[in-house]
Amino acid sequence: MVLEEGVCQLAEKYIIGVDLGGTTIKLAFLNEDGDILTKWEIPTDNSFEGVNITLDVAKAINDKLLELKISKDDVIGLGMGAPGPVDLETGIIFNTVNLGWKDHYPLKEKLQEATGFSVVVENDANCAALGEMWKGAGTGSKNIVCVTLGTGVGGGVIANGDIVGGVRGAAGEIGHMTAVTEGGAQCNCGKTGCLETVASATGIVRLALEQLGKSTVQNGTLAEEAYQADGVITAKMVFDAARRGDIDANIVVQKVGFYLGLALSHIANTLNPDKIVIGGGVSKAGDILLSLVKENFHKYSFKSVAESTQISIATLGNDAGVIGAAWLAKNK
Repeated sequence: MVLEEGVCQLAEKYIIGVDLGGTTIKLAFLNEDGDILTKWEIPTDNSFEGVNITLDVAKAINDKLLELKISKDDVIGLGMGAPGPVDLETGIIFNTVNLGWKDHYPLKEKLQEATGFSVVVENDANCAALGEMWKGAGTGSKNIVCVTLGTGVGGGVIANGDIVGGVRGAAGEIGHMTAVTEGGAQCNCGKTGCLETVASATGIVRLALEQLGKSTVQNGTLAEEAYQADGVITAKMVFDAARRGDIDANIVVQKVGFYLGLALSHIANTLNPDKIVIGGGVSKAGDILLSLVKENFHKYSFKSVAESTQISIATLGNDAGVIGAAWLAKNK
């Protein structure tokens, strides 16, 4: 169901889900069943140490309430997913990279002051996992691991229907598992050889450039595309070239499938989830990646784990974060 502009649904109760990113902020009104009724986004203003972020969110919500003639009394609460480790009880963000906030930023407190709503704050990848559990590929399961392959690699772990946060809210940092123990590339976190360096979109591009630099293949399609694009390669170009049989691209994709499948086997051997859900832009590669991930996952997993844990592609896309944030507002 979608709200028509200017129409008030008096009998409805609403939940607000917010997915805070470094470039844009996604917002949505949902009903209590988790259906998105209306959604929109605004730019993220991280100037002046991010002081305007909560104010902008409050203004965007108030404007939408007025537009749709919805009373604040009909809003159950607001959930927000934010990058970085979060203390779920206090709503404090321990540290962020792209938002301008100082360490230990009291996001929940600031957002409650700005909006007047009851607020719950969680890590954005955890929210995406909750969204997939509630309305996506993990529906019906209470033990799920969600891996998001985008510019970086994020993760969320759900056990017995609830998010696993850890002591400092940093549980599920799957992207910073060490995948390459020797000679690994530098990661933005300060370590080397993280899964993020070989399974994210940026990591795949780096592997492709390395491969092309030492390739002996003449007139490969990936090399030709890179030449025509002045050396600019995307992860999509790599997967497309692999489908066409390009040798260099397939070497890269084989590496990505190995590292990701191996990492997921370690996670599954520890947690034995019902499902592992792979999302993010890289997941759009589909079966050419998923088949290799599954092959390596089964190769390195404990037998009963391999037989009981399903791996699938996420289904909610960019809506996962706001849906998961809304789940938190409803249940927490």
